[in-house]
Amino acid sequence: MTDIKYTNFDDMNLKENLLRGIYNYGFEKPSIIQQKAIIPMVSGNDIIAQAQSGTGKTGTFSIGLLQSIDEKNNNCQVIVISPIRELAKQTYNVINALGQYLDIKVSLCIGGTNVQQNINSIRTGSHIVVGTPGRIFHLLNENFIKTRYLISCIIDEADEMLSYGFQDQIRDIIQKIPPDTQICLFSATMPNEILDISTKFMTNPLNILVKTEELTLEGIRQFYIAIDHDRYKIDVIKDLYNTITLGQTIIYVNTIRRVERLNSQLANDNFSTDFIHGGMEQAERNVIMKQFRSGDIRILITTDLLARGIDVQQVSLVINYDLPSIRKKENYIHRIGRSGRFGRKGVAINLITYNDLRIKNELEKFYGTVIEEMPMNIKDFL
Repeated sequence: MTDIKYTNFDDMNLKENLLRGIYNYGFEKPSIIQQKAIIPMVSGNDIIAQAQSGTGKTGTFSIGLLQSIDEKNNNCQVIVISPIRELAKQTYNVINALGQYLDIKVSLCIGGTNVQQNINSIRTGSHIVVGTPGRIFHLLNENFIKTRYLISCIIDEADEMLSYGFQDQIRDIIQKIPPDTQICLFSATMPNEILDISTKFMTNPLNILVKTEELTLEGIRQFYIAIDHDRYKIDVIKDLYNTITLGQTIIYVNTIRRVERLNSQLANDNFSTDFIHGGMEQAERNVIMKQFRSGDIRILITTDLLARGIDVQQVSLVINYDLPSIRKKENYIHRIGRSGRFGRKGVAINLITYNDLRIKNELEKFYGTVIEEMPMNIKDFL
């Protein structure tokens, strides 16, 4: 465990042009995870870093890897792996923004895109490859990504990436890279079973961890609305929007079918709404995300596809139309973390039926928090 903190970016002995990119991006002071993890990452330690959603994890590893890159060597030196395409694309954009004054090239390699374009991008010289597990493994397996100069492999949203859905792919990727490659795991939650898995392929990792009971997000108020029956949830949503002026909102629903149904119900009443889920084509998802970021769409309805890491600055309210199941309780903090990004205030409203009380109690116990009944003056918090 490390307790060393660098409270200013200027004290980190970073490249001058990297500092320019950091300040131009809008970072003024490093967040706690940035204070504690950037320098150990630059020093080459294997790292397990856990911090609350919205506290700058992507900025942490982006700054760390940009500092470590040899700009004169055009070979791949860093691989960053993300569980979903949207998050990989966002990470790609953050790295490019922070490194805009550096002579670095970044390749985005994700499923659903042209493989040959990925290959051509890497062949022309790419210091950093950002992508999803399947595409990264393919490029490694076919030797399009050369590993001779690889110094670091970053696994973002590590609890998801090392779960049973991705575990084999990540293991296959690790086996393709040199054994002395630095491995860094970043996530908002890090269950014990994931830490156990990490010991199999990491070398004396430095643990920068936050206790589970301390994970509730500062600056995000959590409320619930008690509802007699599930069928009345749609009326509650409409009442909220008819009585309160709300900005951009993400509404989380547990199934694709319920996502599409809720969207139809709100659209029929002329709400500015759209939806996104894993069953849609990537191109369609990209268009909707662009419209939501620009403000053309005010309400975005989604499954847990967008629970992790997606940063839309204008979102101040998250509504859990459905609570996550008990076995996926880690997703709760990822969901509500879409509001209150990087220190801004946010609100999470949970719609609770009698059948949801057990899950609500489990969430409060797990996170050591209290989800309060929504007050009459809710507009004062928004």
